[in-house]
Amino acid sequence: MRNIRWSALAISLMLLQALFVFSQTTIKSVDETRKAFKKLLDRPKLPLDVQQISKTTSGSYTYETVDFTSDKKADGSSERVPTYIVSPTEKKAKLPAVIMLHGTGGNKESQKSWLEEFAKRGWIGVAIDARHHGARSGGKKGSEAYNEAITKAWRTPKDNPQPMPFYFETCWDLWCTVDYLLQRDDVDPARIAMVGISMGGIQTWLAASVDERVAVMVPLIGVQSFKWTLENGKWQARANTIRKAHEAAASDMGEKEINAKVCKELWNKIIPGILEEFDCPNMLKLCSPRPMLILNGEKDPNCPIEGARIAFASASEAYKKANVTDKLKIVEAAGVPHTVTPEFKVETLAWLERWLK
Repeated sequence: MRNIRWSALAISLMLLQALFVFSQTTIKSVDETRKAFKKLLDRPKLPLDVQQISKTTSGSYTYETVDFTSDKKADGSSERVPTYIVSPTEKKAKLPAVIMLHGTGGNKESQKSWLEEFAKRGWIGVAIDARHHGARSGGKKGSEAYNEAITKAWRTPKDNPQPMPFYFETCWDLWCTVDYLLQRDDVDPARIAMVGISMGGIQTWLAASVDERVAVMVPLIGVQSFKWTLENGKWQARANTIRKAHEAAASDMGEKEINAKVCKELWNKIIPGILEEFDCPNMLKLCSPRPMLILNGEKDPNCPIEGARIAFASASEAYKKANVTDKLKIVEAAGVPHTVTPEFKVETLAWLERWLK
């Protein structure tokens, strides 16, 4: 594993590259960006109406499933967030809580081993089903419901309320998840962390960057630059994560196959701002001065390293400016593709142990 510790020269060179890449973009200040992203996703706050589904104890762990309301569906029914929780059975004080987010096609149960690792360390592990995944998929498998929702959002007329199922709507659910944790008697409100894998890693830097209640962040294999990826012909792997939705957009646009034009039109409609002010290099600035660990693979096609390095440099500059460089760690694993290695898990747990004391 190659642990990158950027020199002043390296930061300067990458910042010059970042300035070049974003030279045609009008980027707001940190406060303006935070307000703009919250406004984009804003909707009426509803009572959580928490429902306990099950609760069992096995040895030193307690396993819970709950759900709560985050939103209203188009048909007027409640949008509820299925949540899986593993915590130490013995609790003598309020504990840290770690929200763990799955990747595309996954579900909350797939994060059980992570949640048990958290509980083993005296923390409360929390996983939710992202929208159109797991118990929110209508019984469909993998990312099928997710692709269908994104296709439907793409075809929603612009003068109608715009659904944003690709990353953004789950960010709203994550803010509601923090609301829920703050209602629990066993959670320390000052020690809430968020960790995510791939899609979950992207949702981590999107949701946690603007929610300062999240004290520690670990985006796993999710840091990148969407703008760089599109402008440099490296969009294919990202498009393939929801290929059917991209194919539908290509067909609707009269294109014979998925191409950069299709990606740009689709992304601008269903994740507005992701190529501009809400792209990762700009959003990571909002994370400072809170502790953040970034873990990427050098050979990750979903997060091309050249674009990811622009985000690394932007984060490094923000933490340097705030004089908190000890709170940022960037790991770029040589030769590693789009996968979470055992070493990444070790790094993540060590980082959380350091900052959730």
